[in-house]
Amino acid sequence: MLAFVVALFSTPLLTHFLYKYRLGKQIRSAENAPIFASMHAPKAGTPTMGGILIWGTVLVIAVVFSALATLAPDTVFAKLNFLTREQTYLPLGIMVLAAVIGLFDDLLGVLKIGKNGGGLRMRERLLFYLAVAFIGAWWFYFKLDWSFIHVPFIGDFEIGLWYIPIFVFIITATAHSTNITDGLDGLAGGVTAIAFASYIVVAAALGKPELAVFCSVVVGALLAFLWFNINPARFFMGDTGAMALGVSLGVIAMLTNTMFFLPLFAFVMVMESLSVLVQLSSKKIRGGKKIFLSTPIHHHFEAIGWPETKVTMRFWIVSAIASFLGLALFVLEQSM
Repeated sequence: MLAFVVALFSTPLLTHFLYKYRLGKQIRSAENAPIFASMHAPKAGTPTMGGILIWGTVLVIAVVFSALATLAPDTVFAKLNFLTREQTYLPLGIMVLAAVIGLFDDLLGVLKIGKNGGGLRMRERLLFYLAVAFIGAWWFYFKLDWSFIHVPFIGDFEIGLWYIPIFVFIITATAHSTNITDGLDGLAGGVTAIAFASYIVVAAALGKPELAVFCSVVVGALLAFLWFNINPARFFMGDTGAMALGVSLGVIAMLTNTMFFLPLFAFVMVMESLSVLVQLSSKKIRGGKKIFLSTPIHHHFEAIGWPETKVTMRFWIVSAIASFLGLALFVLEQSM
């Protein structure tokens, strides 16, 4: 609730800044993406970098409560502090690091720097994702001595150095999937809010209360962001928000050792990534023939006539159902 209120009342300041300096999003040209351009041309110039509201709120609340706990250790503030080395240092730290990289990409896009004036190319983004993921993998393996994975209903398996590439894959895939899901008003914000809400339950059940509170703060900030991001969007999340959320979501999945449940908690994001892979594979193997009218798949449904709001809300429903299934399986396993 506090995160929601802080983010909600911080929004006018952020939107004033974004609109004053015309930090608007560039829409891909009709030459490169004709279907997308025809459907989203009116959105050109809508401010991006609204993700600052999300990770900025999380960072401010975490730092403020940590400072209050230090200044008044024998008060209620000590109990409200959720910033701890064991549970939340890494998710918060890597969230901010990824957010800064995403912010850099957003600024390149606004300034029309890069290929076609659209900021970093996909391969360049992937390199940044990999770099952040390797930092997290190094921390987990060498600092936390994590070298095993948990397979639901089967048990733990020691995998040694293989933990590092698996970790890197999970973080990179989650970050990339979140980024490409951020294509419709309210879509990425809604599905990530559902995923982080699922991890509130998971973290609490595993005896990680600080991590549960961290996820709660993210959800509160996301709900405030959604208040202004639903159609017609006042601003867009941007790479600074998508990358921060995707990377931290992947880290939380690894921190709770629930990477096999993550595809259910982030089902829509997985579906979006798979649609792109299927489309690219089809075009390469079948001589340019496409399976979908446009990808990621949310643009396909737009292209066949679904209103943007219908696509978004139906994807929210699908995400919620998949997350409920994931939580049901998680709770079932915990009870065995």
